[in-house]
Amino acid sequence: MPSMANPELPVPDGLVLRPFRGIRFTVDDLAGVTSPPYDLIDEAGVRELLDTHPNNVVRLILPGSDRHRYAEARATLHEWLSSGVLAADDRPALYVYEQSGPGILQRGLIGDVGLAGPESNIILPHEDVMPGPVADRLALMSTTEANLEPIFLLYDGAGGATTRLVDRIAASRPPLAETETSDGLRHRLWAVTDAGELASIDADLRPRQALIADGHHRYATYLELQREHRTATGGEEAGSDGVTGTAGTGGTPGSASSAGSVSPSSVPAGPVPVEPGPWDFGLALLVDSTAYPPNLKAIHRVVPGLPPEEALTKARGSWRVQEHPDLAEGLAALEKTTGPAYLLAGGDLVHLLSDPDLDQLEHAMPPGRSAGWRALNTSVLAEFLLPKVWGTDDDERSVHIVHHDPEAAVRLARTCGGTAVLLRPLAVDDVLAVAAQGERVPRKSTSFGPKPRTGLVLRLLTDMEASGSGTPVPAGDPAP
Repeated sequence: MPSMANPELPVPDGLVLRPFRGIRFTVDDLAGVTSPPYDLIDEAGVRELLDTHPNNVVRLILPGSDRHRYAEARATLHEWLSSGVLAADDRPALYVYEQSGPGILQRGLIGDVGLAGPESNIILPHEDVMPGPVADRLALMSTTEANLEPIFLLYDGAGGATTRLVDRIAASRPPLAETETSDGLRHRLWAVTDAGELASIDADLRPRQALIADGHHRYATYLELQREHRTATGGEEAGSDGVTGTAGTGGTPGSASSAGSVSPSSVPAGPVPVEPGPWDFGLALLVDSTAYPPNLKAIHRVVPGLPPEEALTKARGSWRVQEHPDLAEGLAALEKTTGPAYLLAGGDLVHLLSDPDLDQLEHAMPPGRSAGWRALNTSVLAEFLLPKVWGTDDDERSVHIVHHDPEAAVRLARTCGGTAVLLRPLAVDDVLAVAAQGERVPRKSTSFGPKPRTGLVLRLLTDMEASGSGTPVPAGDPAP
């Protein structure tokens, strides 16, 4: 991951969420053109979304017959902009976003977040990334010159001005857009354009710190895009989306250019500051986790080519093995465990692995890691069970990922002649404690929710025909 300590890159002086001109669908059936995040959609899901609406956003985020036709995504984006299927909002805004349903209420702000490497302690990752997904998203974003879906950030808002304003807007103003998706969630969106409200949000957020809840690969892609763009332009940025200002500010919220001139006192001392541009920001949803605690779900594994019988035979020398007659009983037993434990499925029966041999486990775990990191079930899986017990690397080719659904994991295991490894979800406090120490949990350890719906708001990085009138409109400027 590129370092934001590079003096040629603008470093934010805090948590910056900048207004931008959102690109939104103009169709009547808003739910029909939205989708889950790209990494939660399987092949059947793609077909279902395409059958729901011909303009579904999945055509942009997983384009073409092999889901990697990036030029096709760019052409589709241009076509939808020129035909008016997509249109830019008139003014730069932050967007209050609410998700609600049975037992669910989450509110936050969608905007341009100022990019900062982990050494800046502004936006903290908590999970490792793999090169394949980063390369895939990099190709898509650089080809389309757009952020097509927001990442998901959490912060400790402590009931501050931003949270109070978000709640007040949601309770008192008519939404800009509203829809209900097939999962039973209602989605509502409001645009915040008032200069005073934007300034209040900026002042409240700037001293705070955010945690990446979902979208580590996309955030790594944002940083790589920024580095590549800065290298290509010699470290200078004129602000092709209309942005002006100095490094570390993101501009003055509510100004005509969405990030206009800044006061001299906000300019960091030292070398001539680098002008921030559109590539120095990324589309993000920011949620106050104290007001709206997230739901953390499990991410299961499937090891193809490892039959359950072989997996059990190899595990018996280092794990306690308990047999259960069906998946429901096995999952109930897994839920009651406290230490590292996994439910193996794919055959006629299911088996619970628990109470690993402590000497073998200690020998397998890497030195220099905190006790909290070493206790995570995903750490034990990645460092002990997969490589040492089963001789399998924890990489994209050797281990398949299934979000949330244990039955789907079992079906996949049976299809590929492998073993489903079902996990308990990590505890939010454990993840936060690991991230606070500068460590990262193994890849695909966490699935925070509810995740932002893709397709409600998009963001362009360069001049495109966003108005639908044939006139190029900068992504950060008001329409003429």
